[in-house]
Amino acid sequence: MHSDKRLGKLFVVATPIGNLKDITIRALETLREVPIIACEDTRRALKLLNYYEIKGKKLIPYHEHNEERQAERLLSLLKEGKDVALISDAGTPAISDPGYRLVSLARREGIPVYPVPGASAVIAALSASGLPSDKFLFYGFLPRKEKGLKDALAEISRYPFTVVAYESPHRILKSLRVMEESLKDRKVGVYREITKVNEEFLLGTPKELLEKLERRGKIKGEIVLIFPPQEEQTIGGKGLEETLEKLKERGLSLKEAVKEAKKELNLPKREIYKAALKVFKSPQ
Repeated sequence: MHSDKRLGKLFVVATPIGNLKDITIRALETLREVPIIACEDTRRALKLLNYYEIKGKKLIPYHEHNEERQAERLLSLLKEGKDVALISDAGTPAISDPGYRLVSLARREGIPVYPVPGASAVIAALSASGLPSDKFLFYGFLPRKEKGLKDALAEISRYPFTVVAYESPHRILKSLRVMEESLKDRKVGVYREITKVNEEFLLGTPKELLEKLERRGKIKGEIVLIFPPQEEQTIGGKGLEETLEKLKERGLSLKEAVKEAKKELNLPKREIYKAALKVFKSPQ
């Protein structure tokens, strides 16, 4: 153990996702006090530090291509008693970025880890989307390969709650074309340039979104995708009740209809059963 020597503290510091004013007082105090800042891109970090006139910091690049080596280096500095602030290019570190490895190692070694909360693209997008947020799933970045993306979309389409995911501006059009095939008339939200001058939220079917975005040429800005829950989808709800009505007309019992509808629509059994109770209790 490290009982005879003071260990450094690791601060996980959230930084702005666009607007440089979206930073907490505590985050600024932390960045001013620590001698070392681990960051994805030193140029992006310097832009923020210079904006707030924070000088004299040792910046250590820490990103997905060097995380294993640099995590060990940062861990050694923490063991020497040096405090370290971990920041990402934007938002909260360790959320779909390599900060997780360093935090995990620090915890394992008994090094104190302190979150300094603030901006998060996931929460910002969800809070301003108008979609249900009492229960949601963060999916992270969608798979790059088409097969993996199709599998992910099939999974996402079955959830009875909102799903939030990240997508690259370089892949958004390709992903929407796959969604057009996989999700058909399901609604999807595209939130881009959050907190920036050209902030934009689009909600529509993949086909509608493609028609708008394909005319743009190069699409800029990181993107948050928001998938409304199954019950929020007008086409989905209507399709479920219509399917159950037809099964009822064929003479199937409620239990048989639920089983058949699950096979046809691949929806959660609980949701199908809830709809079936209404359909089968309604008068002929």
